[in-house]
Amino acid sequence: MADLLIELYSEEIPAGMQAAAADQLTRKLEAFLAAFEVTAEQITSYYAPQRIALLATGLPQNLPDRKEQRKGPRVDAPEKAIEGFLRANGLDSADGLRVQEDKKGAFYLLDIDEKGGPLADALAAFMPGMVDGFQWPKSMRWGNGSLRWVRPLRAILCLFDGATVPFEIGGLHSGNVTYGHRFINPDAISLSNAHDYVGALEKANVLVDAQVREAMIVEGATALAAHVDCALAEDASLISETAGLVEWPVPLIGKIDAAFMDVPEEVLISVMRTHQKYFALRDKGGKLAPYFITISNMVTEDKGAAIIAGNERVLRARLSDGRFFWDQDRKATLESRLPSLEKITFQAKLGTVGDKTQRIAKLAALLADYVGADKDAATRAAQLCKADLTTGMVYEFPELQGIMGGYYAQHDGLGDTVAQAICDHYKPSGPSDDIPATPEGMAVALADKIDTLAGFWSIDEKPTGSKDPYALRRAALGIIRILLETGAKIPLREVMGEAFKLYKAKTPPVDDLLGFIADRLKVHLRGQGISHDVVNAVFALGSDDVVELATQSAQLKAFLDTEDGANLKTAFTRANGICTQAKHDGDKPIEKLLTAPEEQKLHGAITALADDGDMDYAARLAQLATLRAPVDDFFEAVMVNDDDEKIRHNRLSLLQALIKTMRRAADFDLIE
Repeated sequence: MADLLIELYSEEIPAGMQAAAADQLTRKLEAFLAAFEVTAEQITSYYAPQRIALLATGLPQNLPDRKEQRKGPRVDAPEKAIEGFLRANGLDSADGLRVQEDKKGAFYLLDIDEKGGPLADALAAFMPGMVDGFQWPKSMRWGNGSLRWVRPLRAILCLFDGATVPFEIGGLHSGNVTYGHRFINPDAISLSNAHDYVGALEKANVLVDAQVREAMIVEGATALAAHVDCALAEDASLISETAGLVEWPVPLIGKIDAAFMDVPEEVLISVMRTHQKYFALRDKGGKLAPYFITISNMVTEDKGAAIIAGNERVLRARLSDGRFFWDQDRKATLESRLPSLEKITFQAKLGTVGDKTQRIAKLAALLADYVGADKDAATRAAQLCKADLTTGMVYEFPELQGIMGGYYAQHDGLGDTVAQAICDHYKPSGPSDDIPATPEGMAVALADKIDTLAGFWSIDEKPTGSKDPYALRRAALGIIRILLETGAKIPLREVMGEAFKLYKAKTPPVDDLLGFIADRLKVHLRGQGISHDVVNAVFALGSDDVVELATQSAQLKAFLDTEDGANLKTAFTRANGICTQAKHDGDKPIEKLLTAPEEQKLHGAITALADDGDMDYAARLAQLATLRAPVDDFFEAVMVNDDDEKIRHNRLSLLQALIKTMRRAADFDLIE
């Protein structure tokens, strides 16, 4: 068995693209091997700023013989379709194709009867097309070549069974050479054994395993923080990002000038994290400490002193901008900024941000009672929640919108309640983000998200496929999370109706929007093991209360997971099938025609459940479980299709009564 090593060496690949690129390389190789009915024992991918690579072990040296038939386009298909089929199969003309007929007409058929040749030869033919067809979110050309890559491609290593797989693409010839760290150890490294790849590069100051780099960053940064009696602020995504920026991570610690420490910590963290990729530290009391950690890609003789000084100088300049905006913005109140919101467009068809805040304020007042919020405070926060969009700080650091509004509200003397609500009203901004901390914040956050959804639904701008440019799915999930995590029971149909009225929608698509939220709820509940069909069965009852829908979906799932529930679902399907086939009209069963003890018992059990409207859902399901025994007995002992037409009709009516009783608890037709 043989091993294969592939490395594509380039200028720096953006950190966010590296993992997906390594995965794509693996998938392309797997697809190539699968076409020859070959699989590797193991494929390990690697990625670093200047390279993506994989090591595939346990491959045969020779491919197996292959016989295959490939169906092509119809003989009378457009010429371009036929040319595409020929090109995809490396043919110049259709002369070598057979013509075969089926019900739809005559079509081309390619018979492939290939003797298995050396896998190295197949790889040499495969690699140029694989490299040329590599997909990047953004790519570029360089020099005079036509090859496109995310950054200029500098070298290709392709080693199979210890020998170079020869090919050429874009003026580059494959080889057995890789390169070490471009500053510390830039010399070429020749390889003859694929398994030497990781170790040889580590000796040349390149860690190709991203997880190893991440661990090295955490270990080094944590140790540096401990030296100043601090702890590294948790930031998994920044750890991952910085690991994609360096091939040999060297954590270094610097100081933040004391003059900046009275600026809001969110500003300091944003400047350090977003703009400089620095890690923040916290002291033992959890307060932001006057230090930062940067991850260098260099080992220097002065132990990083010059790098630290340079980073401190850059940070000082950036923080000076932040302090300037902080001081300048506080010279104007949030209230005085409201007229400026009329100059900011929310969406071309939906008016200005000023219009939006007026709608949010009305919705927040409506929602306040449902979430236990102070109506006046919620309304005030809603009126001012977007005012910080006009500040210099948010213009420069847009990720701080809302947060800075909270600080400025405090400075204006609006109080903690209003300030916190403004600060939190964008929450939750993602699955890992917390919901607003106060009822007033929840009211404003819900109002903002509901207004956004109603607005885009009113102009028929909905998410399609994977495209969601206005983050409407995130808004819906935010609403769901706030309601579920607080247990707030809100009549969404009524609130959505009011939201559409504020947009003066002539035919408000309330049901369509509720269906969209229900779909997001299904996605959310799927993570808890509740399938979409169970949610559909509960949603069909007509509730627009997210908390009730989620609770009842969980209760229905638990019921169906029991033996009684599973058997009743089976009985429902059987009864419904019988009645549907018989096209029964569903009139009430006549008691005197119930001759068999089992049908009398079932009728009595159904009748006992006739008045369950005031029961909570769990109790209703528990009552439904009492039908299990009489239903089983009925199907065991009673022939529904009796020869006597009246008896048969009456038994069908009894089954219809069973179906209707069960449908009061859920639409069992929708449960798969």
